[in-house]
Amino acid sequence: MPGILVGSRDNFDDAYRKFKRQCDRNLIVTEARARQHFEKPAETRKKEKIANRKKILKKLYMLRRYESRL
Repeated sequence: MPGILVGSRDNFDDAYRKFKRQCDRNLIVTEARARQHFEKPAETRKKEKIANRKKILKKLYMLRRYESRL
């Protein structure tokens, strides 16, 4: 869990900014949103399949774009 130590010279805005940065680095908000609703195993497999397809299409697009320059 993120936590910061606030000194006597630190103001609230700086401390809040540090805390938000730590939360972003630890992916706390993303994980909380993911756990908000139960997702069936079939749905997770479907999402993974879609993500893999997008990744492959992106690689193909970049490859074709690179080859067209030659």
